[in-house]
Amino acid sequence: MNQNNQNNQNNQSAQNNQSAQNNQNNQNSRNSQNNPIIPSSPNSLTPPTSFLPQHGHYRHLRVYQVTEIIYDITYYFTQHFLSRGDRTVDQMVQAARSGKQNIAEGNQAAATSSETEIKLTNVAKASLEELLDDYEDYLRVRNLKQWDNQHPRYEKMRAYARSNEFSNEYALKISLMSDEEIANLCITLIHQAMSMLHNLLATMQKRFVTEGGIKERMHKARTGYRQQQDSRLEELERTISVLQQQLTQAKAEVAEWKVRYEDLKQRAVNAFRQQKEEMERQKKEMK
Repeated sequence: MNQNNQNNQNNQSAQNNQSAQNNQNNQNSRNSQNNPIIPSSPNSLTPPTSFLPQHGHYRHLRVYQVTEIIYDITYYFTQHFLSRGDRTVDQMVQAARSGKQNIAEGNQAAATSSETEIKLTNVAKASLEELLDDYEDYLRVRNLKQWDNQHPRYEKMRAYARSNEFSNEYALKISLMSDEEIANLCITLIHQAMSMLHNLLATMQKRFVTEGGIKERMHKARTGYRQQQDSRLEELERTISVLQQQLTQAKAEVAEWKVRYEDLKQRAVNAFRQQKEEMERQKKEMK
């Protein structure tokens, strides 16, 4: 018997909870229907994404680091193995400097001009090609050996030129090298740098084809933002239309309730008058 009473109480409690939940849901539904749509702030528009591409610092580029080493070694080479009056000194130093500087300038210009970035990178590549010719000429006119893949030190030189060890100690190592060794080392480094520049140019061209230049990115960013503005304007127009409908409905309800109020008021006045007349009539009869 006690168990049945307990079950009945549990069932009654569950029904009460369910009824309370339904009442709450109905109240929320009525509130959502009665409350007007409140537009969000115009400042909620998402700002356009940056049309300026983010590039890493040129000093982090491996090709720039290699060309910087080429410049340092070339400067040392011209000071120790070429005479001061030789015009080749200035030509080689300027070509080496142009190789690294145009990489730096091209990287910095990339944010605003893909064309300038590609152009300056090509200039860097051409400068290194010029420097390569100068080193090859130096070896040829002096009957020195230009190492090829048949030379016993060729592969070792290539591997050493790629190593971190070389990057850290080249300034000390070149002081122990002959002109033939330094010239072949620079030739190896120039080939490596030109290969990296070739890949870099291919990447730039692919990025330009897929992403476009600065004008296209600016147009895309502006168009995207205008589309957001147009969508927001359409949303606001729909909101205004809904609010106007709700206002019209509210005015109609007010007018209806006003009519009902006047009707009830008139009925109350009539009832009061009738009651007053009835009371006066009864007083007269009692006299």
